[in-house]
Amino acid sequence: MNAVVVAVGLMLLLSLLRVHVVVSLIIGAVVGGLLGGLGIESTLAAFNKGLGGGATVALSYALLGAFAVAISKSGVAHALAGKILSMVGRQQGKGTEMVKWLLIAVLLVAAVSSQNILPIHIAFIPLLVPPLLYVMGRLQLDRRLIACVLTFGLITPYMFLPVGFGGIFLKEVLLANVAKGGVDVSGLSVMQAMVIPAAGMLFGLLVAVLFSYRKKRVYHEVAAGEVGSASNSYSPKSLLAAGAAVIAAFVVQLWLDSMIMGALVGFVVFSLSGVVRWKETDDLFTDGMKMMAMIGFIMIAASGFAEVMRETGQIQTLVDSSVFWIGDSKAIGAILMLLVGLLITMGIGSSFSTVPIIAAIFVPLAMQLGFSPLAIVSIVGTAGALGDAGSPASDSTLGPTSGLNMDGQHSHIWDTVVPTFIHYNLPLLAFGWAAAMLL
Repeated sequence: MNAVVVAVGLMLLLSLLRVHVVVSLIIGAVVGGLLGGLGIESTLAAFNKGLGGGATVALSYALLGAFAVAISKSGVAHALAGKILSMVGRQQGKGTEMVKWLLIAVLLVAAVSSQNILPIHIAFIPLLVPPLLYVMGRLQLDRRLIACVLTFGLITPYMFLPVGFGGIFLKEVLLANVAKGGVDVSGLSVMQAMVIPAAGMLFGLLVAVLFSYRKKRVYHEVAAGEVGSASNSYSPKSLLAAGAAVIAAFVVQLWLDSMIMGALVGFVVFSLSGVVRWKETDDLFTDGMKMMAMIGFIMIAASGFAEVMRETGQIQTLVDSSVFWIGDSKAIGAILMLLVGLLITMGIGSSFSTVPIIAAIFVPLAMQLGFSPLAIVSIVGTAGALGDAGSPASDSTLGPTSGLNMDGQHSHIWDTVVPTFIHYNLPLLAFGWAAAMLL
């Protein structure tokens, strides 16, 4: 049995049994390393080596978290929550239904914007969502639906729009690695290549919104303002400062192609405006790091897990074995390449890290099978994105849980991971396969 398959399967099984994700990742890594022939010392050495890469990501999230906390001090989240709450109080019957759709739309727009317009990624969730939990409780809104909405907004933009995180994934990761495999990508429209897989994500969202979670779900009532660390006070000046910081962060991010610098400039704008005082900056950074701590630790552990899997050499074996089964069939080739991408991403929790692993083998294979350049980009891009939704170690599932579980009523595995896996990975497999065959 392939060590990677066993390690990922064990990690997922333990997570489903409610073992903490960090513990599940460590156990999965050790078992995978031993099955891969590394021995306990080499396994632990590889795991420790991988922690360094995860620490870099965690530090980046700490800065994004600090920027998000600065935004919270402007009172934007509570201004929004107060407005929606007042609407709930005034509306009855069909009116509350309109408020529900407005809330869903606001969270969807916020999630999409966090990938490009305001590139703070998941850092907005623990600040925007907790003040809205009371509103969701009053509306008896199923939080599994909100998890699906947020995950859609975190994944689909980088899959389809070449701006912000999408600029990195589509241009620097996807196209660059496909080009390394010998495909001429000059003049190729990456949006055209990814439009069908992105439509699969939209299909999954519509199923979740219109069918799966339409029924009301009762939660223990949380008092307004009981959860969330955002400031309750706001003024026209603080809201204006927030707007200026968002614009500044977006402009700098486009100018320097750096999300970290964009977040830093946005933070400086808050400081200069007086919303954040200079003497408060230490506490603010500490709050940002606290907010992202669980996500950071899980991603550090996931990085160690991924390094052990690479050291076993059995990711390559897994990819090579799929080549044996494909033969000369384009249809079988497309589905197997997608399934291998799903398995790898589910294990390491990162689409960005999966593409370089699979592209080295799959791009030459796809060329040999006669796939067009557009189809090759679509296959590799979809195979990388598969598993981002539904992975216990992915920030696209960890982020929604960090906000929705502030009052302890939302399970990471059963209320975020399982729903997003069903609603996004299954459609992505179907639509990704269709794109490979049609493009």
